Amino acid sequence: AAGRTAVLVAYFIPHRDCGAYSAGGAHDDAHYRRWIDDFAAGLGSHGAYVIVEPDAVAHLVAGCPGADAAERYGLLAHAVQRLKRQPHTKVYVDAGNASWIPDERRLVAPLRSAGIAEADGFAVNVSNHQTNEVSSAYAHRLARELGGGKHFVIDTSRNGNGPYRGTQAWCNPPGRALGTPPTATTGDPSLDAYLWIKRPGESDGTCRGGPEAGQWWPEYALGLAGRARG
Repeated sequence: AAGRTAVLVAYFIPHRDCGAYSAGGAHDDAHYRRWIDDFAAGLGSHGAYVIVEPDAVAHLVAGCPGADAAERYGLLAHAVQRLKRQPHTKVYVDAGNASWIPDERRLVAPLRSAGIAEADGFAVNVSNHQTNEVSSAYAHRLARELGGGKHFVIDTSRNGNGPYRGTQAWCNPPGRALGTPPTATTGDPSLDAYLWIKRPGESDGTCRGGPEAGQWWPEYALGLAGRARG
């Protein structure tokens, strides 16, 4: 539609989600490269924000048995390079969230290995619930550590009430709300956009009565909307 920009997520890395609820992805290096090449070609000259592989870098930093780090970094760098060949595509490498890797300095070398230098920036809070204030402060610290004036985007799809304080806080937590609606008007020159990267109402997995990861859960979506402010 006129005046709108698509928000897309590339999420097919081998050993995706470290075999957890969203397990899957490409069978091997060659399979992924073919897939991301087709993904990029499909963008054509249309404008889009593309978030590259949520959790892929942070999982390696936190520990992901079974993942080949060298292969993964190579694939992420290839994805960034290939996507940036599309004329109107803005590319952001996922960088986890403020509660997962609290010391943002641990992400610097991994993000560099993942091709951040050629990306437009990085994404934080994807599928998570950290507030705008916490996420922005975290992203600014990470940007300073990375150098080069990298920009960032924040996923606000479910952070209207901030994070859940109980166990398994990341998985279909109760009482959450929609956050800031998607906009590129942020008042912060380093923050390119607030985006709903995680589709509100999409299940995190079969926890708390939810359907399979990625499946639509209308009751959860209605709860997010009903608790939204403003």
